Amino acid sequence: MADPATITLTVRAAIAAATDKRTWKAIGVVIASILTPIILIVVMIMSILSGGSDHNKAAIDLSFNGGSIPAAMPAEYVSHISDMSNCFAVLDEAISGAEARMEGGALDNIRIKSIFHSLNFRAENLSLSRTEARAFVDCFVAYEDGAAVPASLETAYERLSLSGITVTGEVKANAQKIYDRIAFGGAALFTGEIERGGTGSTALDISSFKDPATKNNLDLVAYAEQAFDSGWGYVWGTYGDVLTESLFNSKLEQYPDGVGNYESFIRSNWLGGRTTDCVGLIKGYGWLDPSTLKYEYGSNGMPDISADSMYKNAAVSGSMDTMPDVPGLAVWKSGHIGIYIGNGKVIEAMGTKYGVVRTNLNERSWTAWLEIPYIKYNMGE
Repeated sequence: MADPATITLTVRAAIAAATDKRTWKAIGVVIASILTPIILIVVMIMSILSGGSDHNKAAIDLSFNGGSIPAAMPAEYVSHISDMSNCFAVLDEAISGAEARMEGGALDNIRIKSIFHSLNFRAENLSLSRTEARAFVDCFVAYEDGAAVPASLETAYERLSLSGITVTGEVKANAQKIYDRIAFGGAALFTGEIERGGTGSTALDISSFKDPATKNNLDLVAYAEQAFDSGWGYVWGTYGDVLTESLFNSKLEQYPDGVGNYESFIRSNWLGGRTTDCVGLIKGYGWLDPSTLKYEYGSNGMPDISADSMYKNAAVSGSMDTMPDVPGLAVWKSGHIGIYIGNGKVIEAMGTKYGVVRTNLNERSWTAWLEIPYIKYNMGE
């Protein structure tokens, strides 16, 4: 054992070293030299992961909505976006065909495409024939008393599995994330201004209509403004009627996922008021009988179709950079549609948790405009 004098000298030396700034600086240099490469590697990995995540999100948005592909997008993503968009076009055709066989109602095309995207994300040389698309879409159709109706999500997954498609928990989870990103106009991701209207009036008033005897662009704007001012809610598959308990129950049965997943919120916020979904805001105007103020389903040449089908049926449409400043034009993105009311504003049924709101045209990710093919556009102010 060292003698006391040696121990004392050692302790004093240690204390001196501990209080010497040069010693700590030297230690810091050593630690930094060890940790810096590790930190750089971590930063690089996080950057790569973040970049990959950003590319994944952009690929999803571009596949559903189109748009300009960033120059920095990797080639494999560009190819996949093109392949997925082509498959979506074939799916849209199959969905329209299935809806033509249905007695009212519409398929949730965003749900169908979200699941297809999840099943085939980053698949190489992806393609889809019309026969394959029809078989895929048929998994989302059920038959009740001989009538074709939308199948529940659980039933759709069961039928996909029976057809030989492997549907894992991860596929379902990713499909839900994609659906949440795209559905209802991407409302949950929107960070721009959202203006909310009134307090839930159920009165219908056409006194501001220019020509109630015809279906025209200016009266569509007046109708949409009334829906906004009255604080209409959002329920999938509705088009302006008061949401009674009976109507709500029928929609719960018809759309167990699109409506059922929000049952508590709808009961607390929209039950007893007028409700619509995005394309229902347009169809409701088309079906409104001005003499009775009742909705006549399928009347005035306005079919019961989805937002995407309405866009595809338009004879006059274009990209957003060519949009004329005409109130009553519709603006569209995959699975969602709104009504341009002029002065850079849009009224849209944005989603279950938003209802009918007013937004700025240039803050939303609209990809096209259109003249709604079932109304007249020859009216000026």
